[in-house]
Amino acid sequence: MSHMPQLEIDQSLQDFFQKSSVALALSYAQDDQHLALVNEKFRTLTGYDNEDVLGKNCRMLQTSPDGTHAENEDARAKIHAFLQVDGPATVRTPIVNFRKDNSPFVNLLFMSKLKATSGQVRYILASQFEVSRAHAHLLQDYDIELDQTLKTIKPILDDHNIMIEGTLATIANSTMTIAQAKLTLAEWEQNSPY
Repeated sequence: MSHMPQLEIDQSLQDFFQKSSVALALSYAQDDQHLALVNEKFRTLTGYDNEDVLGKNCRMLQTSPDGTHAENEDARAKIHAFLQVDGPATVRTPIVNFRKDNSPFVNLLFMSKLKATSGQVRYILASQFEVSRAHAHLLQDYDIELDQTLKTIKPILDDHNIMIEGTLATIANSTMTIAQAKLTLAEWEQNSPY
């Protein structure tokens, strides 16, 4: 594995990640946005262990282990725009992902840039939520938990001289995103060979 600038992933940040009630992943902003940290909720959702994903770009989730690839054109365009230097601080989009057991799911992906005091984007914080079987109340609960997670991580990051760019509050009403996610799911299930 190539030597990457090491995140000051001290115990407080690791503890926060592992205790989080939502699926979280942290990647480096440089190079190919390799994953630096994932939590138990992420591992449970995807079926992948640390050794499967750390050091890799999470786009790997768009292709199943048996080679099925999800198109995800809209999502990829949004993520690409987000990753641009002058791109938005956060992005939220439904995207078809695959678990380690090859089963597909619609992931409501949230990503936020983490900047050093110099203004350089150092890391990307992501959270994943499976829309596939999501009842409206589960998604509402998740939104509340994610919002709380972002508020709680802020002072921890501040201690590392890292600023979180956006919060969930900066994302316009997620009703449209949820409708889009359900549409993505319906299209996927309609066209899916599964």
